[in-house]
Amino acid sequence: MRLAIWTVTRGAGLKGIEIGKKILGVDIFTLSKFKIDNTIQIESFTEKLSEVFNEYDGHIFIMATGIVIRKISSLIKSKDIDPAVVVIDEGMNFVISLLSGHLGGANELAQNLHEKLGLVPIITTSSDITGKIAVDTLSQKLSCKLESLENAKKVTSLIVDGKNVQLNLPKNICDENPEGIMIVSNRENLEIVRLYPENLVIGIGSRRGIEKEKVYDFLIEVLKKHNLSPKSIKHFATVDLKADEEGIIETAKRFGKELKIVSREEILTVEDMFQGSEFVKKEIGVKAVSEPCAYLTSSKDGKFIEIKAKKDGMTISIYEERFIYEKR
Repeated sequence: MRLAIWTVTRGAGLKGIEIGKKILGVDIFTLSKFKIDNTIQIESFTEKLSEVFNEYDGHIFIMATGIVIRKISSLIKSKDIDPAVVVIDEGMNFVISLLSGHLGGANELAQNLHEKLGLVPIITTSSDITGKIAVDTLSQKLSCKLESLENAKKVTSLIVDGKNVQLNLPKNICDENPEGIMIVSNRENLEIVRLYPENLVIGIGSRRGIEKEKVYDFLIEVLKKHNLSPKSIKHFATVDLKADEEGIIETAKRFGKELKIVSREEILTVEDMFQGSEFVKKEIGVKAVSEPCAYLTSSKDGKFIEIKAKKDGMTISIYEERFIYEKR
């Protein structure tokens, strides 16, 4: 989790330094007029926050809650994409989970700061204070993507209200995903929300200059062939020679997923595991691209659903990581 600490007074800046010693890798922002060493010194708090707000997974503000609300009000968009926001008072007494408590991880961040610094965590989400789990929290723990925030809200309200809500998971959850679901209930209306496990790694290769629409359409075609949802894509992977290939880059961006780059040296260590082409090896130095890239960037605990689909100079491989529910 990439974190930023924000301060606007000298005292808060020094407290930020203390926190940084307990949380390694955090960026600490202070106003340049205080000249606090080992921090990122900025001229304008408002301008810098607006510039980098979405570059961090979480923000820790050491200042009044009112200031934070005013400063982030124009920056927040939706609970499924907003970063976590917590507020600490300059006296280092409390840590308040202010924004994105569940999906963004602000509640968990507040708890971590409580454990590391002895701060009193202030968490106000109903499901947490009643000892119940919210659907968005559950989706996070299952490493799944929510189908609908609105449906998740409805089902969570049933949980908070003490109603019975059933969690349907595949038998032998680690082994397979269901093709169909049967629900037994005497209720006429059921609030239902679906969770998509993000466990599909897409290895991809293409000849130079293929249009992005062709790459996108081919991927959708392969996913439909196997009855797979794009919502379950974890990330894309390709060889270093294709790191600047627009069709591949733009397809990954269209799904909002990371494109991981694999070096040919890495591929050489596993290329004998896959069928390849001597022509391709002569051209780029390795026999195969999409399969080894998918495999090398995966958990390596799973199976290929599509070894290598080919079309018009494009190749796509799909590696399905084993879906494991583990308490985090």
